[in-house]
Amino acid sequence: MLKRGTIVQWLVLLTVVALSGVLYSLVVYGERPLIGAIFSLSICMPLVALERRMIFPRFYNWLHGLSTPAYLAMSLLVYYVTIFIGFAAAGAFLKSAGIIREPWIKTLILPWEVVVYSFAVGSGINFVLRVRELLGRDIFVSLLTGRYRKPVREERVFLFIDLVGSTSFAEKYGDLRTQQYLGTLFNVLAEPVRRHDGAIDDYIGDAVIITWPLKRGLRDARCVRCVFDIIAEIEKRSALWLGTFGQMPRLRAALHGGEIITAEIGVDHHKIAYFGDTVNTTARLESLCRTLGHPVLISQELATRMTLPDDIRAEYLGDHAVRGRGQPLGVMALTSMRQTQPSNILPLARPAE
Repeated sequence: MLKRGTIVQWLVLLTVVALSGVLYSLVVYGERPLIGAIFSLSICMPLVALERRMIFPRFYNWLHGLSTPAYLAMSLLVYYVTIFIGFAAAGAFLKSAGIIREPWIKTLILPWEVVVYSFAVGSGINFVLRVRELLGRDIFVSLLTGRYRKPVREERVFLFIDLVGSTSFAEKYGDLRTQQYLGTLFNVLAEPVRRHDGAIDDYIGDAVIITWPLKRGLRDARCVRCVFDIIAEIEKRSALWLGTFGQMPRLRAALHGGEIITAEIGVDHHKIAYFGDTVNTTARLESLCRTLGHPVLISQELATRMTLPDDIRAEYLGDHAVRGRGQPLGVMALTSMRQTQPSNILPLARPAE
């Protein structure tokens, strides 16, 4: 089932594309706005679907794996072919339905001005979507609206995930291989984060910082489900990890939430940054995974504010001193009842690296 945010996004896209067709018809022909909208949707939406990997995902991955000159040349060809097919399909439909009366040859042959206009609209939409994907949905909207131009006090959930053994992997296989390893891991965890409405805030070496507004992260325990869905996604690809990299990724993860200050910082390069004890405490909690011998930890403060899923067991580990925090932190270990010592998470009582 499509989520509300996804439905709204596609409705906005459809509206923008249709309005671009209406505008073209009114400016060029001075009439037939509905026909312009149909042509525009038929031409541009396949381009958007291709760029969003909704159609031909393997071809998309192959295309983006080409060298830059080959990629640019092939992209132009793909765009032209897609525009041509979309135009011909819309023309054939409208002609068959008796909505337009032009000769078949004029209906199916693509005018050059339509090519230029379609390239401009399709490329513009895909550029905006690519920037949104690069920055993250929440950050893109926040930067666009200027929400954090002045510091804002709010509550958020933070999830810190760290890859175990990356240093030894780099020593064994080299930096290039390690980067491929990390890139594959980050690609795998992106989908569970998206599925649970989180936002990847930053990549720091072999670690990932994921965040939610507090209410969104607590709703249906999304922040907790996200952790174990990431683990499950890694487990599903065991053949890939073992065949390509010779080992399974093992993770440490920590969850904590509370009040922070959010602000937009930077001059030439802008960024949404989070300040406060909550962020630091989450980082310290992740380091406790080593000493306590548990791969997934959550602060008691955060755990008591949500109803955990039935298949997640929480074990109270007591209060622990956390560097930089004046009072001890209640700590709980989370375990999935569906998994028994999975190979991709840190075993109990593992010595610190």
